[in-house]
Amino acid sequence: MNKAELIAKIAEDADVTKTQANAALDSFIGAVTKTLKGNGKVTLVGFGTFSVSKRAARNGRNPQTGEVIKIKAKKVARFKAGKELTSKL
Repeated sequence: MNKAELIAKIAEDADVTKTQANAALDSFIGAVTKTLKGNGKVTLVGFGTFSVSKRAARNGRNPQTGEVIKIKAKKVARFKAGKELTSKL
C-alpha cells in the first residue's frame, strides 16, 4: 500500500474528503518526525513504538574493489510492533 492508497482508505473509513485525510496523515508524519528529531519516542498502544536508535561506526567493504571503507555512525528511525499488531499478523 502506498501513501495515495492509504489516504483513500482513511477518507473512506472516516467519511472525510481525501484532502482532509491527506492533511491528517501529513500531520501525523510531521508530529512523529519532530518527536524523533528531539530523541523522543512515540508509543501507540496496541500498534507499536517509533524510536531513535544509534548505529555505531563500522568498517564496510566496497563490493566492486574489495577496498575497506569507513561507515560513519548515525541515528536511525526504528519501529517495534506492539503485541496486539503482532498477534493479528
